Amino acid sequence: MPRRVFNWTAEDIVRFLKEYGFVHVHTRGSHFIYQGKHGGQPRQVSVPFHGSRVLKPRTLAGIIRQSGIPKNEWVGR
Repeated sequence: MPRRVFNWTAEDIVRFLKEYGFVHVHTRGSHFIYQGKHGGQPRQVSVPFHGSRVLKPRTLAGIIRQSGIPKNEWVGR
């Protein structure tokens, strides 16, 4: 089943980022900070972690923008 923007948890996002080579560098409060490269550019992504709650679509859109990974690769999975 393809993923949509309405059913991503923080655990799903972390798993996806790790597949693209992002690594956890530190945690500040409830936000996990991941760094990696995509498209030749260094990227830093902040992922809010609040248990198994589903993230809001606008929050996911911000994470997609920060990662530089095209939206169709996120949603098409």
